[in-house]
Amino acid sequence: MKKSLLIQDISSVTGLSSYTLRYYENIGLLSGIERDENGYRKYSETDILWIDFLIRLRNTEMPIRDMKKFAELRRQGDATVTERRELLEAHQENVLNQIKQLKNNLTKINEKIDYYKKLEEKA
Repeated sequence: MKKSLLIQDISSVTGLSSYTLRYYENIGLLSGIERDENGYRKYSETDILWIDFLIRLRNTEMPIRDMKKFAELRRQGDATVTERRELLEAHQENVLNQIKQLKNNLTKINEKIDYYKKLEEKA
């Protein structure tokens, strides 16, 4: 029998609140979550891996609408592999642009720190 975790456990493991997990289920990002005889959600190892991926998408600022589209394509199975890849490639480009912007911003911050250090040395 596969190990399953309750929503509180998943919340601890993933850092997502129970509210967020329920919200993700309500909007279709999570589907097929089993329930026990008392109606409590039982998350599988596969569910945890999917939630981890959703967290990565969110942390890299993928819009919820695109996450929902990806989840729907995933539910449709292997026939949507190309569409999923294309969606991820578009997101990859956005992440690379974010990284470029962050590097540029960090360069400017470092320049300003160096400027202040030089001023301090003169004082």
